[in-house]
Amino acid sequence: QVQLVESGGGLVQAGGSLRLSCAASGGTFSSYNMGWFRQAPGKERELVAAVSRRGGSTYYADSVKGRFTISRDNAKNTVYLQMNSLRFEDTAVYYCAADRRIAFSPTLGKYDYWGQGTQVTVSS
Repeated sequence: QVQLVESGGGLVQAGGSLRLSCAASGGTFSSYNMGWFRQAPGKERELVAAVSRRGGSTYYADSVKGRFTISRDNAKNTVYLQMNSLRFEDTAVYYCAADRRIAFSPTLGKYDYWGQGTQVTVSS
């Protein structure tokens, strides 16, 4: 069982930056592919970015390409989401999730463990 705890959310002006962190415990972090999702009010949850177990492969939604960067530090059991050039439409609750499958297939939507989420609010 893996526990995931997100942090780093907050209120930022449009054009600003935030870095989200997701700390994992209770499992072998390096054995999980990791993803960042977000859900805005009235909208479905969407995959924002994902990273493979060793960090060699990444995925980004078209809406965040060139602005967000996902990374991980397996020694610290932590995955990060660096968000730059934030827009009002990036406002959402952001969740990290862990996928225990060996293959890196982030868009299949099969994630086994979830954090509680952190709020990101971008003011226009």
